Amino acid sequence: MAAAARSLALLSTASASLGLGVARSSARPRSPFGRGLALRGLSSSSSSFAATAAVMGKAGTAEAADAGMDAVQQRLMFEDECILVDEQDNVIGHDSKYNCHLMEKINSGHVLHRAFSVFLFNSKYELLLQQRSATKVTFPLVWTNTCCSHPLYRESELIEDKSLGVRNAAQRKLFDELGIQAEELPVDQFIPLGRMLYKAPSDGKWGEHELDYLLFMVRDVELSPNPEEVADVKYVNRDELKELLKKADAGEGGIKLSPWFRLVVDNFLMRWWDHVEQGTLEEAIDMKTIHKL
Repeated sequence: MAAAARSLALLSTASASLGLGVARSSARPRSPFGRGLALRGLSSSSSSFAATAAVMGKAGTAEAADAGMDAVQQRLMFEDECILVDEQDNVIGHDSKYNCHLMEKINSGHVLHRAFSVFLFNSKYELLLQQRSATKVTFPLVWTNTCCSHPLYRESELIEDKSLGVRNAAQRKLFDELGIQAEELPVDQFIPLGRMLYKAPSDGKWGEHELDYLLFMVRDVELSPNPEEVADVKYVNRDELKELLKKADAGEGGIKLSPWFRLVVDNFLMRWWDHVEQGTLEEAIDMKTIHKL
């Protein structure tokens, strides 16, 4: 009976957290760019609550300690299994998204995981940026590149040949976060330009330790951002991006950039942007080197 009561209490807390997540998303800070693109309406389904309850039923004390986490993010943290790799990008296992982002485990050196960062340009060669939602567990409300996430430990996303597993994951997540339909993003048009390995704390508890695939594409798409994942979106040209960097460096308006995005900007982006505009991205590919930044 005590276990049942605890499960009911956790489910009640998760429902409350989902309501709080909606409120935070609707009251997000003003965009540094002015008016962004409209976000699609929220949808709350019984299946979402059922999935959350199922995860709670099997999680235990770790999840109970994070009962205040937004319900959607909580479900993803415990259901998603990231791909563990060594520093040469060889698959060595898998673990929950939750464990992979705990700084305690990151600092132990056992949870380096595979990730991807998508840089999507339109036909005017403007880069699509997103601001992460307030309910994200790591790096909430920071501005970053188009989409940043993880291939999962599943057959379709473990395919090594031509980085197909990572491309499949990117296509999936661009729909989840930005509502871009799969047919608008053919997997063979993602161009993996390189890989980087980095570690970055988010706060005292959470952080990132990733071997990150950097994927580029030039494509005009229809956007329908998911407010559970994205607070705002904006296309920028080079000058607008440079202005954003200046504001972030000065701490103006509380603007922050994700550490992985800043690493790409500082080390690769402007040179690769030249290739975007010249239609020569294939010439920039270097998938042999793993840049440790």
